Amino acid sequence: MPSGLRLQRIADRIRRELSDMLVREISDPRLKQIYITDVKVDKELAYADIFVSAVEGTTRSKEVLNGLESAGSFIRRTLAGRVDLRVFPRLRFHWDPTPENADRIEQVLAELRQKQKSVEKP
Repeated sequence: MPSGLRLQRIADRIRRELSDMLVREISDPRLKQIYITDVKVDKELAYADIFVSAVEGTTRSKEVLNGLESAGSFIRRTLAGRVDLRVFPRLRFHWDPTPENADRIEQVLAELRQKQKSVEKP
């Protein structure tokens, strides 16, 4: 079994290559303006869980995931040629709500700061 550091390097390489593919090679309109938030590879190198998000947010989640699933075999085959592994892991795509949650938290904090300023002024 590979070490944790090696698994992280493999995940980082998959993330970089996939991001490059999304920008330069994949022309599916469902996959425009999306970004890879994280990649996790299991210890047996059987699966790579790829977490994605879009600029527009959750409204496009089904569309994006369907686009990735339909292009999954092409993506896996291309990545296998670029990332030197004996057996390339199967790809599983997941929606990552973290960026939207972070935006919501920032909005709430900004509102609290605004209320705090209005309370301190009188």
